[in-house]
Amino acid sequence: MIIRPGFYSVVLVVSVPKKKGRLVCLGRRTRSVPPSSAPPPFVDPEVLTAQLKDKDDHISLLETQMAAQQAGYEAQRRLNQQMMEMMQRMYPNEVFPDVQDP
Repeated sequence: MIIRPGFYSVVLVVSVPKKKGRLVCLGRRTRSVPPSSAPPPFVDPEVLTAQLKDKDDHISLLETQMAAQQAGYEAQRRLNQQMMEMMQRMYPNEVFPDVQDP
């Protein structure tokens, strides 16, 4: 049994009829813990709207950064391809290794 700091429980031992020959333990928490079906605490809709707007702005910024990064990768890939074609024209008898783009 693991006991976490600040968490205490009370265990009640209740005996069942003797013909069953066993004990049943019923546990009960001493501090109140809201059940999972309890409604969430009230949060002002304006606060939620502001948080969503901040997250939307952050997502838009990340999408813009990713698009710029992807454009940079495409430009570098085209430059690498042009350089490889130029080297193959300058040295037609050479075999150049295929280099995978990042």
